[in-house]
Amino acid sequence: MALDFVLDGERAATAAEALFIGELAPLGPQNAPSGIRKSKVTGRQAITRLGLAGDHQGDTKSHGGPEKAVHHYPRDHYAAWAAEGIEAMPPAFGENISTFGVTEADICIGDIFRLGNALLQVSQGRQPCWRLNARFERPDMAFRVQKSGRTGWYYRVLEEGTAEAGDRLVLTERPQPQWPLSRIIDLLYTRTLDMESLAGLAALPELAPSWRTLATRRIETNAVENWDRRLRGATSQP
Repeated sequence: MALDFVLDGERAATAAEALFIGELAPLGPQNAPSGIRKSKVTGRQAITRLGLAGDHQGDTKSHGGPEKAVHHYPRDHYAAWAAEGIEAMPPAFGENISTFGVTEADICIGDIFRLGNALLQVSQGRQPCWRLNARFERPDMAFRVQKSGRTGWYYRVLEEGTAEAGDRLVLTERPQPQWPLSRIIDLLYTRTLDMESLAGLAALPELAPSWRTLATRRIETNAVENWDRRLRGATSQP
């Protein structure tokens, strides 16, 4: 279901099939603390500026925070992963929200959604990291997610509130219809030095500051940042 925003028509919406939160637990051979292994929660859940109450992140420098408060991963993608021999079910990617019918091609930076009585805004896509390798026990999983474009996305919380599984995720505003996440993901990981597009990306006020900085740095250096540490972890070799 494409979320084509119609100003004078019915609001585009899809149902949040499930909500998930995660406790900290050791992950991978290095036993790094992580909240990627999440569990389904029922009943109304508090959504604060930092995400769902009770959800935790092991590396708060790279995960969580106001710009990455809530992670949404489409259930649609699990069939594609299964076709590639990777069998999994939500919330294997550490998502807080699972839906069916919307993907990165349907979501634009800055989209504002009402979920329950909370108000969320799409702030950035996900930059896959080595924790996915550990989670799936595949050394190339983060790279595969990045290459596939099936990354999911993050919300910042504009208005705190509560929500529960089954609540509709209703699109209320689309300030940047020309910037679907699929376009941004292609720019970041495929057309990496498209300077005109990078300049446009850097100027998006709704985009998370860290992503605007990334685009600006590429323009200034005419170079792409090294992805090895993020994709492979601190022990990656040159």
